[in-house]
Amino acid sequence: MAMASRICNSVLVTGSNRGIGLELVCQLAGSPSPPTLIFAGCRDPAGPRAQELRVLAQKHKDVITIIQLDTSSPDSISQAAKIVGSKLKDGSLNLIINNAGVNVHLELSNTGDKEMVDTYRTNVVGPMFVAKDFLPYLRMAASQAADQTSMSCRRAAVINVSTLVSSIQKCPETFAMAPMYAYRISKAALNMLTKCLAEDFKKDGILVMAIHPGWVRTDMGGQEVIDSVKGMLKVISSLTEEDSGTLLDWEGNGIPW
Repeated sequence: MAMASRICNSVLVTGSNRGIGLELVCQLAGSPSPPTLIFAGCRDPAGPRAQELRVLAQKHKDVITIIQLDTSSPDSISQAAKIVGSKLKDGSLNLIINNAGVNVHLELSNTGDKEMVDTYRTNVVGPMFVAKDFLPYLRMAASQAADQTSMSCRRAAVINVSTLVSSIQKCPETFAMAPMYAYRISKAALNMLTKCLAEDFKKDGILVMAIHPGWVRTDMGGQEVIDSVKGMLKVISSLTEEDSGTLLDWEGNGIPW
């Protein structure tokens, strides 16, 4: 993967045991100038679904630290923040990629109270608590950055993984191919969270944006995941203040709310 310079010194990736999250950790660790610290958050670090992540972490044991982090549990997020904080040498964390999420492929007739609430908890409340509990470390990174005049991932940023089907404006053209109520609605709410955080964190010099990784079968590996993550990291590494509060796709194109 070609990145001209180090994307950041320290990064947290949630939902890192498979799909896009695993590939993000893999490409970050394998880059010519990897971050000094990569925190790979996943729900069950010792379980069978984290086997590939454990192998990857062992290969890059000086860089990757696996953190137990269940984004549907505020207590788990709070505990993860304390653990990460204890491992940060100067108390600063440059980048959070809120990748953990659930995609419920249910039409209206099959969508009940539980599906709506569970999806919202993971896709909206989880990223909100991650941003809230890790904010002191982002603030520290932003305040210690050599460049105090601009925003970037090298300074401090929160990236929320969203989707094209979160777009209310695009709904008429995308609904037939993906009539998923819980997922669409939760990701539209994630977009509003992104805008709120972008406004709130602006005073601290922390960039916040959302990114659509493309149509990737996230439970599968393979070339499409590799290409998507390459694109995502290229976009993330070149973000500026103008991109804060926006939704972009993995090629850097804007998506309307």
